[in-house]
Amino acid sequence: MRIIVQKFGGTSVASPEVRQMVLAKIEQARQQGYRPVVVVSAMGRKGDTYATDTLIGVAKNAYKHIAARELDQIMYCGEMISAVVMAGTMQAAGIDAVMLTGGQAGMITDNNFNNGRILKVDPTRMINLLKIGKTPVVCGFQGMTVDGELTTLGRGGSDTTAAALGAALNAELVEIYTDVDGIMTADPRIVKNAKILDQISYGEVCQLAHQGAKVIHPRAVEIAMQKNIPLVVKSTFSDAPGTLITNVVQQETSETAVSDRVATGVTYLPGVMQIKVILEASTTHNESFKVFRAMAESGISVDLINVHPGLIMFTVMEDVADAATVKLAALGYQVETTRNCAKVSVVGGGMREVPGVMANFVEALSFNDIPILQTVDSHTSISVLVKNDDVNKAVTALHERFGLSN
Repeated sequence: MRIIVQKFGGTSVASPEVRQMVLAKIEQARQQGYRPVVVVSAMGRKGDTYATDTLIGVAKNAYKHIAARELDQIMYCGEMISAVVMAGTMQAAGIDAVMLTGGQAGMITDNNFNNGRILKVDPTRMINLLKIGKTPVVCGFQGMTVDGELTTLGRGGSDTTAAALGAALNAELVEIYTDVDGIMTADPRIVKNAKILDQISYGEVCQLAHQGAKVIHPRAVEIAMQKNIPLVVKSTFSDAPGTLITNVVQQETSETAVSDRVATGVTYLPGVMQIKVILEASTTHNESFKVFRAMAESGISVDLINVHPGLIMFTVMEDVADAATVKLAALGYQVETTRNCAKVSVVGGGMREVPGVMANFVEALSFNDIPILQTVDSHTSISVLVKNDDVNKAVTALHERFGLSN
């Protein structure tokens, strides 16, 4: 069997009109000889009747701090409604569709409610359905523990569902349908001449996602990469080919391919706070371990880490900023904070061992009078901390300096 997994996001299943567009994509795959497995998100976005955020609001109207297990029960509902309606749409068109929850599709997770991790996928039921000509319509974002508890996979979990099913079923391709024509070199709301990338490597798109780009969930990419299953990010609302995510980017593609470029894209993550822990000159090197252990024990993720004699710098997200500073103060540390910051990153597999990349990065910001609060780099990315007010200017300047507008 030639299996394809097609995942459709919330805007793709939000109305009868767009569900007909989804139906056309499924029919096209069938005509090409594929056996489709359809994965759907909850309908619409925040404020829409059956959107996940709307359902969360219903639960939290009863009690703001409702337990994670109970919250998962209501979050399960959005995808179930969406999958039933999509299956009905397909049945009306003559496709023998079968709706399955995440658990029924074999998605087994740990018991970390609201952010479950997939332990394994049992594809037996899915394979049996495909063999007899049925088309599974699977609820994205969902799993089930070995004890039968319902779990959800965290934000962007429908992408993860699609990739995990693709890997378990040895699919030829996983298509991620959304409301944009593909992955872009920058946020088009900031950079008007941002380009759609024809191709990008697994590693580069993971970096973009981790650094703030809302293109595809990085866990989905990591799962697909394990079995080298190609992913395509494309639009439900057009026939654009989208962006192919593979292990190797081919050089013979069009001008928007990125194989010979230093940089692939520029992205940003707002809502960041910088923390400086001021240490006494006599402080031992073990103090940095104590600081980061305190953050870990408080469940606080840290980023942009710089450790110097007498000074430790790192960033946290604004929503945990108060908890971080209270914890550090309770331990007796002198702390300075800078709020209203953002992390801006340039990502590219081509920057490894290329002289002058950091110089170009810093010059682009300096020439535009953008103060740099902190930097960190790796083989495939350079990130900088700037004030929120400078984000648009920084993204635009870096996009231009690294030739991504061409």
